[in-house]
Amino acid sequence: MGNDRSTFLKGSQIYLRPIEKDDLKQLYVWFNDPEIRALTGEVFPTSQSGMEDFLAKIQTDTSRVWFGIVLQENDQLIGETGLLRMFPAWRNTDLSIIIGEKTKWGQGYGNETMELLLDYTFGYLNFHRVAIGVVGTNERALRFYERIGFQQEGIQRDGYYYAHKYQDFVMMSLLENEYRAMRNKGK
Repeated sequence: MGNDRSTFLKGSQIYLRPIEKDDLKQLYVWFNDPEIRALTGEVFPTSQSGMEDFLAKIQTDTSRVWFGIVLQENDQLIGETGLLRMFPAWRNTDLSIIIGEKTKWGQGYGNETMELLLDYTFGYLNFHRVAIGVVGTNERALRFYERIGFQQEGIQRDGYYYAHKYQDFVMMSLLENEYRAMRNKGK
């Protein structure tokens, strides 16, 4: 790595590091991209000042932790991921991941990001349950989370509205013991 950025979690191809102010320009592009918004459920536009508010929130809100997903080979920011609505008393959290750089889709970076993030979530933060909500028509994401071990726990019928259509919102989760069983199977 040729820069002085912090490498918080390191995999074989990527590393996760805190989001920095100079990342906001790229995040701004991704957050306003119509294709990415349709997959993630974001309906409101994001302004430059909104990006600065986002950075301030993720740096000070103790109920979330956020990372940039960065390629080791060239330090290119390709996405963002994090935990939100962390509730240590119940050992529950939600997660989010966006590979914003579309040329990097389908190359395993999402899998590696999830390995790092879930190891951190269950192995360091000692959470018991991780949840995610997925737009029902995002079949690629649904298959991705199922492969990782997430189980569907419910559907919010017509819980998501985008581009003049209602769609289901699929609630999924992964429990600590399920994660550990899968992790041990891979060794």
